Amino acid sequence: MSNVRVNESPNHFMVLDAISRGMKTVDKIAKVTKLSKPEVELIVNDLISQRLVIGTEKKSFFGGTKVEFTINNTGMQLLSTKKAELQKQAQQIQQWYQNGQTQQLQGYMDNNRMWIPLMLFSGIMNALFFMSMMSMMGMAMSPAESGQAGDAAAGDSGGAAGAEDGGGDAGADSGGGDFGGGDFGGGDFGGF
Repeated sequence: MSNVRVNESPNHFMVLDAISRGMKTVDKIAKVTKLSKPEVELIVNDLISQRLVIGTEKKSFFGGTKVEFTINNTGMQLLSTKKAELQKQAQQIQQWYQNGQTQQLQGYMDNNRMWIPLMLFSGIMNALFFMSMMSMMGMAMSPAESGQAGDAAAGDSGGAAGAEDGGGDAGADSGGGDFGGGDFGGGDFGGF
């Protein structure tokens, strides 16, 4: 068990959010959060010891056992409170962006950047908006931000909820196809 305070760890909230969406195993949680399996295992153990998540041993299909995780009421309340707090911050960020207040945005990013991957993962912040904001400030995305933003921009943010049933990447398949170019019937579109 680590000495991490859950309320100060975006990765703990990301794992908690994944469990609340029905990701019940370490493998599935690691896949949707893009965290390593050992890190997910440590976080899940923290969440269990802090009585936010319940681990239940289940018999697996091949005769062994596996542990499945579910979020309890306390964990759900903590997650909801944090999401509401981040939602207010996201609204403030959008207002600064719309008003061209780059100093306020820069200050926020300097002090709170660690929460951005959770905001992207949870759908609190739109990935395309985030990428546009980073471009406006001339900042590069961190690997965690890039991973979450890339999935959300590709239409995979809803895939986390659907991955439980088929094990596949449900969000990527539901988007449909080629978004670029296309045959528009050969008409004249004004010099394209």
